[in-house]
Amino acid sequence: MFRILFLPILLLGLVPLVPAQNTIYEPLDLDKVHYAPEDFGTMWTFDAVPTDRFAKLYEFEPSTEWLDDVRLSALEFSTGCSASFVSEDGLIMTNHHCIRGLLPGIQQEGENLQRDGFYAETLENERVFPRIFVDQLLSIRDVTDDIQSAMAKGKNDEEQLALRDERIAALTREGEQDGLKCRVITLYNGGKYVLHTYRRYGDVRLVMAPDVQITATGWDWDNFTYPRYELDFAFLRAYDAEGKPVKSPHFFQWSEKGAEDNEPVFVVGRPGNTDRLLSLSELNYYRDAWVPAILTLLNEKYQAQFEHYQAHPEREAQLLADLLSVANSRKVFAGYQLALHDDYLMTKKQDFERELKKRMNENEALLATYGDLWGKIEAASDVLTKNFEALFAHSITSFSSPDRLLFARKMVDFARLSQLPEQEQDKALLNKLKGELVLNIGDEELEQLRIRTHANFLAKVLGTDSPASKTAYNGLTGEEAVQYVLDNSRLADPEAVLEMLADPQLILNSKDPYLRFAQMAADRQAAIGPGFEAAEGTLEVQNQRLAKLIFAAFGTAMPPDATSSLRISDGRIKGYEYNGTLAPAKTTYYGLWDRYYSFNKTYPWGLHERWRTPAPGLDLSLPICFVSDNDIVGGNSGSAVINRNAEVVGLVHDGNLESLAGNYGFIPEVNRAIATDAWGLIEALKWVYKTDRLVKELEGGKM
Repeated sequence: MFRILFLPILLLGLVPLVPAQNTIYEPLDLDKVHYAPEDFGTMWTFDAVPTDRFAKLYEFEPSTEWLDDVRLSALEFSTGCSASFVSEDGLIMTNHHCIRGLLPGIQQEGENLQRDGFYAETLENERVFPRIFVDQLLSIRDVTDDIQSAMAKGKNDEEQLALRDERIAALTREGEQDGLKCRVITLYNGGKYVLHTYRRYGDVRLVMAPDVQITATGWDWDNFTYPRYELDFAFLRAYDAEGKPVKSPHFFQWSEKGAEDNEPVFVVGRPGNTDRLLSLSELNYYRDAWVPAILTLLNEKYQAQFEHYQAHPEREAQLLADLLSVANSRKVFAGYQLALHDDYLMTKKQDFERELKKRMNENEALLATYGDLWGKIEAASDVLTKNFEALFAHSITSFSSPDRLLFARKMVDFARLSQLPEQEQDKALLNKLKGELVLNIGDEELEQLRIRTHANFLAKVLGTDSPASKTAYNGLTGEEAVQYVLDNSRLADPEAVLEMLADPQLILNSKDPYLRFAQMAADRQAAIGPGFEAAEGTLEVQNQRLAKLIFAAFGTAMPPDATSSLRISDGRIKGYEYNGTLAPAKTTYYGLWDRYYSFNKTYPWGLHERWRTPAPGLDLSLPICFVSDNDIVGGNSGSAVINRNAEVVGLVHDGNLESLAGNYGFIPEVNRAIATDAWGLIEALKWVYKTDRLVKELEGGKM
């Protein structure tokens, strides 16, 4: 007990702390919880960077030249991640997990690039990555008035959305001159629109990728957790049309020894999506319907994928990538669920909405314009909440369904089209559908696991007594449901399928459980879908009005939600309180081997053979990872962490578990970005991987 009393005094100088508004040591008094501007985060767009904030917090006011250089050094990666130039010769830095699934497609005979990694010792050996590209943001133009004027001509929600989409498409076409790419970015849910113009680099080659194990130690168990001990990085290079390395005057120079604890740092990347400006009604829809249903499916998919992975160690490279992808999504939605049930966060959201309504009611003009807003939002959200589970459960997609069920849907579509009067039939579509009616099951073992997944999902979401579960699986789950399908479905029998295709009425009259379910699903979709889509359209328009109201009431002090577009986030390297203890700002290489030995040298904390014994010359006290209170979400993977000199001090690869609440609100006391430390990384390149050519380029900024 005495050690607990003295702990804060002993560690206060080592770990900079933020006074916690919500702590395990005091009862949570919800009456004293209020919103703050920080709840909306720090993902600033490059046309609205709050330089005065930077000056006040960090004694650093970035110039226009600094911001332009940083923007042009950053890249948006076609894999959905972020990246950046780190030399004048087109060298690109991103995360390994951003290219992990692509590696088997470029490996040569005898190679296992996921397991062992890759390094091109010469420029000529850099390996082409087909069908990927990076985009460099050249300019930003405000087109809000243009698009909102077009929308104003619409008589209802549907017309307004159609006019918006038409104008966005026209602006995009007009801007794509001389090979440039354009994209209209929606900010503040439509309160602001900007046109981004990009230069695209379509010839990207692999320079270096480490072994997958050092990039994802602990696999799903350590994903979205901290302290962490991993190096999640990869280096690529962009080439020009002549096949030569791209020359870029804009790139992030590598720092010599990273950043210190509490030092200001900036994350530059492309965060995917957040929903911080949404109404409570819509968040309640996510809490009560959307998140639980999707999480239920992801959990079932993960169990099946993990079982399949364990059964086939000989296919580790392929199956591990598939497993980690599902695992990542599952944990994200688990984090969403925790956030939406968090009293502290949701009380802050409630307080903000209360204040927004108060300001609206006190302003006659705002009240006249937006007085009906909440009623429309609540009505639309109610429609979505009541119908989402049924709509989602009756969706037959590659995300949710086994191959047999996907095949059943195609057969039913074909049969129903065939039964239309001759003059109403689309012969071309019929022939196309008939040509696709071949069941190809690449992996029967995995197919049966997917059947189990779907059966369990239906049972958990709708119940075993539901018509859906009864029709598809006779109310059964698990292996019994699988056996029921195998015993009663003839979709895997080519002769039976040919017989039904010859007489489509046999498809519609079939007792096959999947054909019956496919018909039921189509009918339910037809009944529910139009009303659901109309409610979604209403919410889209009303959310734009909500954003305009927030503009009018609060101005632009709060950044817009993340929209898969380039942002810069400010923060500091700092630890935080968690699980009754403290997480350090930085972890060291010592921790990597501690985890290795603590888990008896076994996976998922095992190590590749090159890492099992510390390399001579590698200082184990050097940092391997760090955390900062920068604001990131999915899509920021691969973002550079830079200092005031625009030097790389780290590479973002994850957030902590608490950061998953960042989809709905930013809590700076505990929300942390996790990064590979630049100093520790380059030392690994020197002593473990011995990539001399790459090290020299990083340190010198050029080949």
